[in-house]
Amino acid sequence: MEAKSVKRFNTVGPCVPSEHYMLPVLPRLPLVNDMIASKFYFILHAPRQSGKTTFLDFLTDKINNNGTMYALNCSVAAVRDLTDAELAMKEIVSQINKSMSRSPIDSIKKLAYASDSLPGLTLTTMVNILLNNLCERLDKELVIFFDEADCIQEKALIPFLSQIRDGYNYRHKIGNKFPRSMALVGMRDIRDYLTQVRPDEQSKGVASPFNVKKEAFTLPNFTEKEIGTLYRQHTEATGQVFEDSAIAKAWSWTEGQPWLVNALADNVITYQLNNDYKAFITGQHIDRAAQTLILRNDTHFDSLKERIKEFRVRRVIEAVLIGASKFPVGISPDDVKYVIDLGLLKDNPTNPDDLKIANPFYQEIITRCLSSNIQYKIDNKLLKNYSIKWMDGFSLDMTGLLKAFQIYWSENSEMFLKSNKFDSLVDDSIDAVVRKKSLPDYLDFSKEVIDDIKNSLVDLTNEALIHLVLHAFLQRVVNGDADFIQREYALGSLRADICVSYKDRRYPLELKIKDHKSQSASLEQLFGYMNKCLASEGWLVVFDKDFAKPWDKKINWKTRKYKGKTIHIVGC
Repeated sequence: MEAKSVKRFNTVGPCVPSEHYMLPVLPRLPLVNDMIASKFYFILHAPRQSGKTTFLDFLTDKINNNGTMYALNCSVAAVRDLTDAELAMKEIVSQINKSMSRSPIDSIKKLAYASDSLPGLTLTTMVNILLNNLCERLDKELVIFFDEADCIQEKALIPFLSQIRDGYNYRHKIGNKFPRSMALVGMRDIRDYLTQVRPDEQSKGVASPFNVKKEAFTLPNFTEKEIGTLYRQHTEATGQVFEDSAIAKAWSWTEGQPWLVNALADNVITYQLNNDYKAFITGQHIDRAAQTLILRNDTHFDSLKERIKEFRVRRVIEAVLIGASKFPVGISPDDVKYVIDLGLLKDNPTNPDDLKIANPFYQEIITRCLSSNIQYKIDNKLLKNYSIKWMDGFSLDMTGLLKAFQIYWSENSEMFLKSNKFDSLVDDSIDAVVRKKSLPDYLDFSKEVIDDIKNSLVDLTNEALIHLVLHAFLQRVVNGDADFIQREYALGSLRADICVSYKDRRYPLELKIKDHKSQSASLEQLFGYMNKCLASEGWLVVFDKDFAKPWDKKINWKTRKYKGKTIHIVGC
């Protein structure tokens, strides 16, 4: 059947209705209309490539087309690398002018050029004067959105927000000649703006700019039903059917993250099926697309990897990776909130301690990123002819593979642990915790308390490293031969689950750090995971982190039946 539309699933830039399949934009945040009607200033935050810019474009057009007020959408992304406050403020003014010059409203467009020559544009007044001048000359009230507002560095952020506060507080005294409503838009919530400005002595007592904030909103992910609605737009246009299994798989992989939802469909249609609209799209197509995207390293994933390099982000992810019962002392609530705002974690509103990686895509990308350096250290000689040793084209010898890993770990664990240099990072982390995170003054901390924080963070990173070495080992062995490695881990789970798929068979593993809890609880956890993976055989890998204990006491192997299933207990 010939395509009736040239629309596609968008993976680059804002959505355009005439070019892209898309869900209605404005219903995703219906309360924003009430914020504007009530003249509030507010925060809109969401992870990258989740639809923020598309939402702002549509909302700006709606307001301008309605005719009762004007709207301006101004991106300040250009200030990202400007650490000099005055240069940054001048760039913000320049970006406001650029957005004015691009406005479809003639009265706004004409004022863009005149505002360049406004008198008195100093560091502490230039944004206030520009917005005041603009609103004074317009015949309707103005709503302005500052997109990418979290790009503003802290030295410029303080005067920027101070001027917003000043205009907000006095607008009723100057005939409302300041924006009626304003939104700061970016990846981070207001808490992280607050975190940025608090450390500097000059910002003490200047928290009041944040009092302007009435509410913070975030764009929700798509629901499974909405994914089906989006995909059926393509069916209506071309006749090509997405089977129910494809929609379910798309939801399972993405949990509704908009870019991922679109990228899966685009990969299947464009690359797998080469725009052959006669073929039905199945769950297997979606699985193959997911694996392709993970290996392809799109820009979307590159951005995630850059974030993971931040020690502040990494230590939170490490705690989730090992299934820690709770976050250690060295991790503050602001750090956790920051990682959630970046879209790397999802929280459970009913249980704040129940935190998971946002979706299976990110679980795989994050684990690969954290273990990449370790993979390079694994001796190629060990893996020589591995396909003959552990894979025969029909099945995977997981027992043989893990026995080889026991030997490898006993011979190389010291190398990995000694090569991890944490001191400077941990010192920086302590400084961040005690000086930037609303905790007591750094100087009030005793050496004992600081040592406790440092040891807590080092223990966390060592435990994460232990997990990651096995992840890296499996990745090196099966990469390219297994269908995929599925990973599941969550704060409070006290373990990490891995399921290797090879030739239509699944091999579930559970990773644990040895503790004083009963082994029966671990067996029950693995039993539940085996049921989920539809497997009759599983492996419980238990790491003993007592480095003083002899290896012949730590390396062991036990096989037992548990509720009709075979479980191997692998001591490392």
